[in-house]
Amino acid sequence: MVTWVFGYGSLIWKAGFHHDERLVGFIRGYRRVFYQGSTDHRGTPSFPGRTVTLEPLQDQVCWGVAYRISEQDEEIALEYLEVREKQYDLKVYLDFFTDADSTIPAVSGVMVYVASADKDLNRNYLGPASIEEMAMQIVNARGPSGPNRDYLFHLEAALIEFGCEDSHVRELAAAVRKIILGREVALSNGGLEHY
Repeated sequence: MVTWVFGYGSLIWKAGFHHDERLVGFIRGYRRVFYQGSTDHRGTPSFPGRTVTLEPLQDQVCWGVAYRISEQDEEIALEYLEVREKQYDLKVYLDFFTDADSTIPAVSGVMVYVASADKDLNRNYLGPASIEEMAMQIVNARGPSGPNRDYLFHLEAALIEFGCEDSHVRELAAAVRKIILGREVALSNGGLEHY
């Protein structure tokens, strides 16, 4: 028995578990959004960071990677993932594609962790906000795994590496860079009047 896990956030560049195969591809019917609060990795309970979750949306695709985990590694890998992904309240099983022109999935039933928009089940769901608001939160958030901005920039770089165009990630990364640059300019001018 083989288990497949789909990563669309930090799992893309940092699996953290043993796997036998890594495929670049996508799932259909979802888009990646920075709507999930992180109070344990990229933020704190008093100042959550923002990480990605999936939002159902017809005709959309979300690129990422699928990892094949053998039966002998499954227990350890899934225990690790249950801790790492504990703020994601749903697991869904979806078809994973590697060819945009194919109607036949490369893998059926890949496991995907999703943070739902249900505040009763997912107390860390932040939901949508303007790009500027999200960028400011990401610039200022830091958690045990490091600055929230690093999460965003690693994700952006990983998606660029395999040729994925994700406008939400690109726009958010550009807005974060603009804030950082503005702060650097303000500091070089002797103050933080506007930040």
